[in-house]
Amino acid sequence: MKKTILLFGSMLLALSFLAGCSIGGDQASNTDKIKIASAVTTESQIMGYMLKHMIEYYTDEQVELINNLGSSTVLHQAMINGDANISATRYTGTELTGVLNAELIKDPAEALVFVQNAFQERYNQTFFDKYGFENTYAFMVTQETAQQYNLNKISDLAAIASDIEAGVDTSWLSREGDGFKAFVQEYGFQFKRTYPMQIGLVYDAVQAGEIDIVLGYTTDGRIASYDLKVLEDDLKFFPPYETSSLATNEILEAKPELRGILQRLVGKISTDKMQELNYLADNNLMEPSVVAENFLIENNYFSNEEGEE
Repeated sequence: MKKTILLFGSMLLALSFLAGCSIGGDQASNTDKIKIASAVTTESQIMGYMLKHMIEYYTDEQVELINNLGSSTVLHQAMINGDANISATRYTGTELTGVLNAELIKDPAEALVFVQNAFQERYNQTFFDKYGFENTYAFMVTQETAQQYNLNKISDLAAIASDIEAGVDTSWLSREGDGFKAFVQEYGFQFKRTYPMQIGLVYDAVQAGEIDIVLGYTTDGRIASYDLKVLEDDLKFFPPYETSSLATNEILEAKPELRGILQRLVGKISTDKMQELNYLADNNLMEPSVVAENFLIENNYFSNEEGEE
């Protein structure tokens, strides 16, 4: 799932790249080069560089990074076509309802096991254990609004919902399972007005006072930039969007050292830490590659972790 404005030009570039490179057959079986795909979001690019740096640190391989792919579907197609053999960020909730076309599973452990098994069976791909952070939907307000109405959890909104206006990701309004319609049924209220917006604009809108409350993402660095208050999803409405890397079994068999390297990052990045890393890139304008490398250097490239060979 995620965080920055989805630029139409980037989508066209990504789709053009895939169309130009996907020639089938030999392309799909190519394991000569490690090719990591990342999405258009800051988070995905940071994780893409993190995997690249890790692999190049522990091996003599030169890794190609394919950035700015516009959606989980595009990432999936890149893997299927052989344009990439590793995905930097894949999210359990997104894969369940998207690529796998399955019903939502709200238990995080069950969701992860289902996704892992499904990718093995259907696509011969390994969905690794989670990095440690979850990037799910979250309602958020300014600290002033939170104090004014004593807001700590989503249920607290029921008393004021009919008087406030919300800005939400455009796609959320029509999402099945964890979208607007199901939310209203679960929590029993709706806002005075709900405006569809590009996800990258919601944070600016609430900070500027143009909107009272917005639906954002839990690891977005702009939460810290604007000192926003994230409301607890006390009814556990939103499903887990735990984040993992994904690799084709073909590349893992051809280069078995990759499995242990990718495993080194499992459980090492909390939601708060990922929000901090995103903040460094989005607010402090550090390059995602630098953010990723600095984090790895600080942790000695997790050289104390043996991984899983």
